[in-house]
Amino acid sequence: MQHDIRIRKVGFEFDEHLDPQWHPQRPEWGHMVNGASLTMPYLEPFLIKTLREALPLIDDVDLKEDVRGFVGQEAQHYTTHRRYNERLKTNGYPMLAEVEASFERGYARLSQRSLHFRLAYTAGFETMTMGITGWLVNHREALFAGADPTVSSFVLWHMVEETEHKSVAYDVYQHVAGGYWLRVVGLLAGSFHVGWLSRRAYKVMLQTDGLWRRPRSRLRLWAMVGRFFLRSGAAMLRSLRPGYHPDYVDDPGWVHAWRAAYGRPEADFAPMLSTQRLSPEFP
Repeated sequence: MQHDIRIRKVGFEFDEHLDPQWHPQRPEWGHMVNGASLTMPYLEPFLIKTLREALPLIDDVDLKEDVRGFVGQEAQHYTTHRRYNERLKTNGYPMLAEVEASFERGYARLSQRSLHFRLAYTAGFETMTMGITGWLVNHREALFAGADPTVSSFVLWHMVEETEHKSVAYDVYQHVAGGYWLRVVGLLAGSFHVGWLSRRAYKVMLQTDGLWRRPRSRLRLWAMVGRFFLRSGAAMLRSLRPGYHPDYVDDPGWVHAWRAAYGRPEADFAPMLSTQRLSPEFP
């Protein structure tokens, strides 16, 4: 069954004076998001390359089309993250260029691993992302209220589209490689590797801000990291059950509202949300 994966060429523009501390009430959380964003221009091309390499091994026409939709959405994501990351570097954090260089080298090495391992890694990362998506969407008021609406809208747009291609990497892995235990290895590798890379980036930013060694700041950070692992861990454990498939996981209701409002495949706009009233009504 082919999934409805729509490639939206959104027009997020990040002001040249964008404040990397885009959530003044939750600076640690803001930098956690920034750290994740730093990984995307290296992670997502790796995911794209992996699924493209698997395409000749796929004989299911619908799955081939799903892969093309996955590639199109992820390409939009990482190019937008790259523009955002340039603002982070030019507005106070030039040292992040060195962090990015290490990410590039790391993914170049990872690209030398077997296709089956890379497919398991890709499916594992996408599984973890499903838990994060539910957390960000269902708790958007607590996480984004009062923050910069451009950055908040950008993050939530990315998460909504993750739900549309949530099954693709899993289906490709099962079609090309299969095997339960390699999938478990990929789940752990993809999830914890990206989490570790994100930590390296946000640690640099918190150190630059003088927050890394402040006890209160560290406690707030640990609390957010704990919530992150709680949500992602739940999704990971759920994926280990017999008979699991990503299609069986319901998307948050707000995701359907977002799609209804901004779901036109020909749309070329930035779906801006008001961070003063993120709940309960859309937007």
